Amino acid sequence: MRALVISGGGSKGAYAGGVAQYLIKEKGHQYNLFLGTSTGSLLVPHIAADKIDKIYEVFTDVKQSNIFSINPFRVRKKGDREYVSINFLNSIWQFMKMKRTFGESKALKRYLKKHFTEEEFNFIRTTKEDVIVTVSNLSKNIVEYKSIKECTYDEFCEWIWISCNYIPFMSLAKVNGFEYADGAFGCVVPIREAIQRGATEIDAVVLESENLEYMKVLGKNPFSLMLNLFGHLLDQVERSDILIGKLAAKNRQVKLNLYYTPSKLTENSLIFNKKLMQSWWEQGFEYAKNKDKEAMSNELRID
Repeated sequence: MRALVISGGGSKGAYAGGVAQYLIKEKGHQYNLFLGTSTGSLLVPHIAADKIDKIYEVFTDVKQSNIFSINPFRVRKKGDREYVSINFLNSIWQFMKMKRTFGESKALKRYLKKHFTEEEFNFIRTTKEDVIVTVSNLSKNIVEYKSIKECTYDEFCEWIWISCNYIPFMSLAKVNGFEYADGAFGCVVPIREAIQRGATEIDAVVLESENLEYMKVLGKNPFSLMLNLFGHLLDQVERSDILIGKLAAKNRQVKLNLYYTPSKLTENSLIFNKKLMQSWWEQGFEYAKNKDKEAMSNELRID
């Protein structure tokens, strides 16, 4: 059973879309099992529904207003560059309302349900083995994996949305008395879960470069420094997920194909820029194409 796994990574999900497009459209890979975390959970249902072209348009066209109902960021342009700063007014307003997050992401739920239809949901349930999204149950301090087979349409859309909620910048959700947030807080790359669910070959897209050793410019205020800190912590979770996944694959004799980004794509993956995301999609496609060529060349040398 072949599985496609897509990690968390915000706007960098466009890169994963390009990789998936090459693997499915050019290589003809057919997947039975799809697993995603955060932005990966947005992508995998559309990919499972055979809607690669649609998700390209939907994903690369997303704007801040499609994500945030209350945006904690302010994007300023200076020449050809964009700079991200705090939206102090919105953040203070959240504090005044006694909210626990700097922003709210209810707009994302509306955007998701607008573009992921109930017909597509039903198509996946009848034609694919499973689609799994990762969420963090903060109340119980555990990671949970939500299957499309065990949910109604509305429930599954809710779990996809929750999987993307990167607190404290997005919404904190409550379901059945438990509080949930972004799945990446517990598992960025759910390779091991794919193996436990029966995958014998896995294509895993990791939305970070393989070599994480680079000079990072730290934030100049507590708010942006917090973003840097969370990024650092998630990098460590990601490394652990990949190491555990590799060991599990080796023990179960599962073929694991890892697709990284060739470089650091962005410092703030919560900022969605159409031009950049279109470029990342193309980079993902070309990276997967070149990786495939290298693999074929190596096989010919061995023969």
